[in-house]
Amino acid sequence: MKKFLTPLLTFGAFAILAYAESKRPLRRRVAAKRPRFARNLAMGASAAGVTAIVQRPLLSKRRVKRPLRTFAGVLLLDYTLWWWHWLNHHAPMLWHFHRAHHLDPDLDVSTGIRFHPGELALSAFFRAAQVRILGVNDETLILWQRMLLVSILFHHSNLRLPERVDRALANVIATPRMHGIHHSNRYEDTDSNFASLFSWWDWLHGTMRLDVPQETITIGAPDVARLR
Repeated sequence: MKKFLTPLLTFGAFAILAYAESKRPLRRRVAAKRPRFARNLAMGASAAGVTAIVQRPLLSKRRVKRPLRTFAGVLLLDYTLWWWHWLNHHAPMLWHFHRAHHLDPDLDVSTGIRFHPGELALSAFFRAAQVRILGVNDETLILWQRMLLVSILFHHSNLRLPERVDRALANVIATPRMHGIHHSNRYEDTDSNFASLFSWWDWLHGTMRLDVPQETITIGAPDVARLR
């Protein structure tokens, strides 16, 4: 049963958020929903297949000498993922693949699975490096990945929460308003809010943005990938 928990959790969160965002949309749609959903689902399925093929052999032979405590391991995994996401926006080769995620003209729960297979193949090597360097055990990795999957679907969703609730949650986790700013087609907005689970890393690095009204945002990728 345990091996089915992750896909059940993912599909369940996807269905709940898809329904919720259809009832309480945060942003106005600009593209037809059904073709977008079909395209994003296809991209998500192909990317998931690549991840399964590449990541499993990379992680299956690892040996953990001194497992860290679960809480510390989750924090370290999430913090290093923040840097990977930041790097995907600042390294030309990585941005080439990650840009496919940002090219979606709308932002909703289906965008949360819209990733280029090349990006997820590269991220599998990064994940293997995370696990080997940090020395986290299987239980910690699985716990963090499940939390991460639900978080990604949640903060990509077009769910309109009361603003005070969204802002309160943004003190701890990535939220739809927060991530909507990250998916703006303006570089100064996109170059912020890199958190995938815990928002603390954006507060720590001064990349947190909550000052952009959703109605002023045009979802998309910046025309030019400006690199630092």
